[in-house]
Amino acid sequence: MSSEIRELTVAVDDSPFYNADIAPTSLKDRKWGKWDIAALWVGMSVCIPTYMLASSLIQEGMNWWQAIITVALGNLIVLVPMVLIAHAGTRFGVPFPVLTRASFGLLGANIPSLLRAIVACGWFGIQTWIGGAAVHQAMCAGFDWWAALPIVDLGFIGTMSLGAWFGFGIFWAVNMVIIWRGIESIRFLENLGAPFLLIIGLGLLAWAYFRAGGFGPMLSKPDSFATSGEFFAFFFPALTGMVGYWATLSLNIPDFTRYAKSQKDQMLGQALGLNTTMPLFAFIGVAVTSATVVIYGKEIWDPVALLGRFQSAPIVIISMLALAVATLTTNLAANVVAPANAFTNVSPKRISFRAGGMITGVIGILM
Repeated sequence: MSSEIRELTVAVDDSPFYNADIAPTSLKDRKWGKWDIAALWVGMSVCIPTYMLASSLIQEGMNWWQAIITVALGNLIVLVPMVLIAHAGTRFGVPFPVLTRASFGLLGANIPSLLRAIVACGWFGIQTWIGGAAVHQAMCAGFDWWAALPIVDLGFIGTMSLGAWFGFGIFWAVNMVIIWRGIESIRFLENLGAPFLLIIGLGLLAWAYFRAGGFGPMLSKPDSFATSGEFFAFFFPALTGMVGYWATLSLNIPDFTRYAKSQKDQMLGQALGLNTTMPLFAFIGVAVTSATVVIYGKEIWDPVALLGRFQSAPIVIISMLALAVATLTTNLAANVVAPANAFTNVSPKRISFRAGGMITGVIGILM
């Protein structure tokens, strides 16, 4: 164990600000090596928004390699504060809300942690709906009776298939079961899902290449900027957007690195997981979408819509379940852990990590 790692040696159980779930991590609980942290980032990065990340850049005038470089550079920039803030989590074993107590005070720490939590709750609801849609599509492909479920009128929300709501409920329940089982279940899921998700992504890339006889016209299309000044006028705001993609995670990254075995593990794990997966999956999105122009005669950026066009029911089911797993790994790590810890920090003696996760789930549905 690195000499930089500190372990709490005094008893603070009687403090009203103490809770076992947010207390400094003991040495025996430091189980996350570099590959665990890399798998965490693979699980968070492989998701539908990442797949579609480069699309907006291409649609605004960049060519494919300019878009991928912008994505990669944005991740390289955000990696700097990510590693620096993660350092404190690894050294002292504390999550983000506890770390902010040093800057904002014991009560004031609730302000930044709850602001982070609100954003995460909103995204939890969005990602849960996306994952639920994938479950719904998989069930429609496998069961005719599911596809025949009636459309219900939900007033101001609009009309929606009953199956879509069931899919949403099933996916929400899976999220809640895993968070109830604790942080080690999340680590297990990320380690299990990371290689599976990469294989599915590369498989989709191979399908597009062979089906289209290449990657299609998009990869040969030049950028549409008349001058270098015009390019840079778009590049810098676009780069800021790419940095902002993981800006919230750079705040609460101690929630995960508090379990790292050493500083070397957290730094290498983050560099390996984030800076390889994001550009790769963004490229898969660009290349596959480029191939859809040849295969279907139009660009299809939404992977759910693309996979829904496959004629084979088993392939549709496997693909949709892969999207559901991708959304699940992103949702749990990026959108549940932070608010669960934040709500625990509000009332450490009353709210556990599990209870905080349940609160996140309810607020996410309402939002």
